[in-house]
Formats: sequence, C-alpha cells, structure tokens
Amino acid sequence: MEKLDELKKSLLADGKIDKEEVEQLRKVLYADGVIDAEEAAFLFELNDAVSGENNAPEWKEFFVEAISDNILADGEIDEEEVKMLSEKIGADGQVDETEKALLLNLKAKAKNFPAALDSLLK
Repeated sequence: MEKLDELKKSLLADGKIDKEEVEQLRKVLYADGVIDAEEAAFLFELNDAVSGENNAPEWKEFFVEAISDNILADGEIDEEEVKMLSEKIGADGQVDETEKALLLNLKAKAKNFPAALDSLLK
C-alpha cells in the first residue's frame, strides 16, 4: 500500500494523468497480471482526484480496462462487487464520464448487470 501511496502522490502532483503516467500505472498494476481489490480501490481514488481535469484519453481507457478486469474475472458481477462499485462510484457524489464508460463496458461484457448499477447510468 505504501508503494501505491507514493505513486499516487507523484501522479497527482500536476492534478491530472497524462499518457506516460498511464503507462507507468499499467506497468506497476499489471506487474502480476491481475488487478486486485486494493489496486481497484486505488484507481477509483485516482479517478475521483482527477475527475473533470484534462487527462489523457488513455486514462479513461486504462481505468475502464483495469476495473473491468477486476470485476469480470469470473464473468459476473456479484453482490459484493455491486456494493463496491456503488460505494466507489458514489464516493464523490457524481458519476463522471470515466465511471459511465466503465459501467457501459461492464453492462456490455458481464453475464449480468444488476439494476443497482443500471440506476447509476441514469
């Protein structure tokens, strides 16, 4: 976790995420081939911090890919994942463009898409 905290500080120094920082995130977070729950929470924190900023388009693509990989490891969205997504997406009181892209991707790829998540898209 300390490593992620240090990474977060350096990434947020200028208040946005650029293409090189996305590559750095990809290298660090996918080092073991998977995005775990701690790393997913970290990405939501980053997204909340840079929401509405002039981020590189690669940020949204990476965020959607990484969180989807975490949630859809088994192809389904279970109750625990619905709870986590609802809490993380609602943490800053808004569903931003990046989070909407995530929800739409999950809706398209998951075997199921719970009503609680569908309501976040409205």
